Amino acid sequence: MRGILSLTAFLAALSPAVALHQGFNYGAFFTDTSPKKQADFEADFKLAQDLQGFPTGTFNSARLYTMVLAALTTAMRIYSKPFTDLVMGISVGSEDLYRSSAAGRSMNAGPGATAAEIMKYIRQLRERLRGTPLQGVKIGHVDTWSEWVDEGNREVLRAVEFVGMDAYSYWQGKMENGVEQAGRLFNMAMTETDVVVEKVWEEGGLFSKNLTSVWVTETGFPVSGMTVGKAVPSKENALRFWQEVGCGMLFGRVNTWWYTLRDVGRGTPVPSFGILDGSMGGQPLFELSCEKKGEEGICDAE
Repeated sequence: MRGILSLTAFLAALSPAVALHQGFNYGAFFTDTSPKKQADFEADFKLAQDLQGFPTGTFNSARLYTMVLAALTTAMRIYSKPFTDLVMGISVGSEDLYRSSAAGRSMNAGPGATAAEIMKYIRQLRERLRGTPLQGVKIGHVDTWSEWVDEGNREVLRAVEFVGMDAYSYWQGKMENGVEQAGRLFNMAMTETDVVVEKVWEEGGLFSKNLTSVWVTETGFPVSGMTVGKAVPSKENALRFWQEVGCGMLFGRVNTWWYTLRDVGRGTPVPSFGILDGSMGGQPLFELSCEKKGEEGICDAE
């Protein structure tokens, strides 16, 4: 299955022992499906490290997708500790529960996986990593917030060591999802997911004793594309979402990987979520500095 047979690695530019990580999502391909090379990743990592309006290194982490298990084991063999010391987590699949749900099927979201299938692959990965430098790395799963709060997926929560939550008010077209409601919708998603995770932690279980707080693995608002419900893509609305959700709720507070740094250059996806343009220097598409810089937690991530 496309989603579940692939892995997502969370890498920290600094030691994974720091208290907080925030960065961006980085795919393996450009919009025209041509593969990215090492120089492409290096260029984007540098842009993220030096993002205008923030102290150097504020965005110090990367969510890399997609990775096959053979590539991961090869990287361990070739690069050893300098590589494995940067890995803070591995996600087995992404949004597979959503794609297999009634909502996902109605949207023709593609092949998914059931909770039982995801748990099977998590067990396989743990066994594969046994005795390797990555034996102790956190293994989890990434899915939409609506799937994490679904009672039918509780067993996945009990099997993971981190919960990766994707939340986009933009895609919630069946709700009042205009940008003026985006902060409220995101807060609802985060709160409901936190409540469920806390409940599972209190119940105990094989791995729930090691369960971390929720990681925000994807969120953002498009600068261009089609209108979904009342959510209208624009630079102005993307700025508002960045300010209210990013600056106001996440940065400096929660492990966060924003979607996305830039997604243009060899074609423009529809919708486009990138906060930088496709130029070599990666110019911001809107003002990125947080308006409330003096407020605790906005830009104080290590």
